[in-house]
Amino acid sequence: MDAKLVNPIIDAFMEVMPQTGFPVPRRLRVYLQDRNVISNGVTVEVGFMRQMRGKVVYNMPDDTAKFIASTIMLGVPVKRFGDMVQSAICEMCNMLTARAATNLAQMGLKVDITPPRLTLGEDLTTKISDDTFLTVEMDLGGHRMDIALAVDSDV
Repeated sequence: MDAKLVNPIIDAFMEVMPQTGFPVPRRLRVYLQDRNVISNGVTVEVGFMRQMRGKVVYNMPDDTAKFIASTIMLGVPVKRFGDMVQSAICEMCNMLTARAATNLAQMGLKVDITPPRLTLGEDLTTKISDDTFLTVEMDLGGHRMDIALAVDSDV
């Protein structure tokens, strides 16, 4: 996987989160995984199309998802994953991926993204690649989120 495709996605996370009221994220570790993402509780998958293909999967425990939803909803406490909370989490992941697409477009790549797909449940397996893919573990004010990247480009 080419770093020139990965860095704009991670840069988008580092830029957008503080702009939307979150603490400045910290990168904890980067590692390779084989084919499948195992859910930590809440996953949001967004696809890339056109000159870049593949997926980004935002994978987080329930407490991180509640923290994100509460922050987006201006501090409203989140106790359960109702429609509004699910929508807030999907919208945040959509904003992150749209910013990544903008970063990639500034490099000359024509990129479209798919609507986010949210899945709830721990230990659920989602195949995102036929090969290995990169996972970047992030800390967001004491809340963990893994960003799994299975992307490729023909440019």
